[in-house]
Amino acid sequence: MPEKDFILASCSPQRLSLLKQIGYIPMKVESADIDETPKRFERPTEYVKRMAKEKALAVAAKYPHKVVLAGDTVIVSGTKILQKAPDAEAQKKVMRLLSGKAHKVLSGICVVAADGRVSLKCVSTRIVMKKMTEKEINEYVATNEWVGCAGYKIEGCLAGFVKKIIGSYSSVVGLPLFEARNMLNGAGVK
Repeated sequence: MPEKDFILASCSPQRLSLLKQIGYIPMKVESADIDETPKRFERPTEYVKRMAKEKALAVAAKYPHKVVLAGDTVIVSGTKILQKAPDAEAQKKVMRLLSGKAHKVLSGICVVAADGRVSLKCVSTRIVMKKMTEKEINEYVATNEWVGCAGYKIEGCLAGFVKKIIGSYSSVVGLPLFEARNMLNGAGVK
């Protein structure tokens, strides 16, 4: 499959794999080095949109007149963004928090067109988890699938604990493909 004329501003293997799935292989992949600290009182929706935009603009500054796609995904419980757990005990607390409840996964997506136009969206997906036993939580945490991501990876064994997904599965994995394809098409990438 031929590459498309755009740059993916992310080194996430999930985002690259998702794009390949729909035949949108970027000509270049480059991570943006930005400060990802949430601002005081920043709402999760505004945070993921800001992160996606800052990542896209940082890479676009290095490659003028190129189309750049960036994304950011967070798990939100109530109004709290779940950060990456530093260790297994912290991850067990995260799983107890999510167990038996609904939470949101928010994905910010940004495309900077070759002429500098910026398109920005946020996709919200609701996830309903089954009530997990302490044994199930311990077994899940022991898989180490959660290492390196905030919350979990839905494409792994955690999928067996998800009762319902209301929204975009690809967004939960890391990039809402419907929106990504449409936004890239709008920037001239076909």
